[in-house]
Amino acid sequence: MLHPTAIICPTAKLGANVTVGAFAIVEEGVEIGEGSQLAAHAIVRRGSILGKGVKVDSFAVVGGEPQDLKFDASTPSGVRIGDHTVLREGVTVHRSTKSGGYTTVGTGCLLMCHSHVGHDCHVGNKVVMANCALLAGHIEVGDGCFLSGGTVFHQFIRIGEGVMVSGNARLGLDIPPFTLAAERNELHGLNLVGLRRRGYDAATIAEIKLLYKTVFSGGSPRANAAKAGHLAKSEPGQKFLAFFTTSKRGFLRPVKNEPKYSGDAE
Repeated sequence: MLHPTAIICPTAKLGANVTVGAFAIVEEGVEIGEGSQLAAHAIVRRGSILGKGVKVDSFAVVGGEPQDLKFDASTPSGVRIGDHTVLREGVTVHRSTKSGGYTTVGTGCLLMCHSHVGHDCHVGNKVVMANCALLAGHIEVGDGCFLSGGTVFHQFIRIGEGVMVSGNARLGLDIPPFTLAAERNELHGLNLVGLRRRGYDAATIAEIKLLYKTVFSGGSPRANAAKAGHLAKSEPGQKFLAFFTTSKRGFLRPVKNEPKYSGDAE
């Protein structure tokens, strides 16, 4: 199951039933879990660890050097890809800038063609990045997010759990959990269909609606969230409020006359 034209370093560790296609490259110290598949011309660079059942399509590069002018190439760092994640054609995931650090992508994710995960990012589980979605360095992406095609994200921002971002959006501020973001730093209400599809009952969704209204009632979202703790009875509600305890970039805020988008997004 290893094509004779593939270049595989002897120090790489390949699990059972791993497939490596024609002209693929696996560098020193790489670990690839059971049942994973590397297509023709896929490249997995040193310091990369792939879980079970991972698929890396043609011309994808896992573990490339960070695009950081101060980076020392001798720094020991890497990338971790979770079980059953799929990286389609031309995807790039860059390794961490920190000694012993890892850029991480969780389990069950789909990174579509030519999407990019910059150095020191941490992408949660079951995240979908559509074609040409681009994460700069040091970004945190919560579980279950959908980042539509052509979206671009500034370094050091956080994208909360269950967020959906509209295509070609440009985001430079933290995006609260369970919300819809679009255009240039615009917040368009809650991802209501996403909440229902996650299995949240009507009471939990009503609670999150109340918390959203309270946090964005005027003034500082962080201060409003701190005062609203008694309103959060459910775990999702507590997660929503907890998101506002810290921020390096500030938070997206609702646009006037929201929602411009219906809330019926996936």
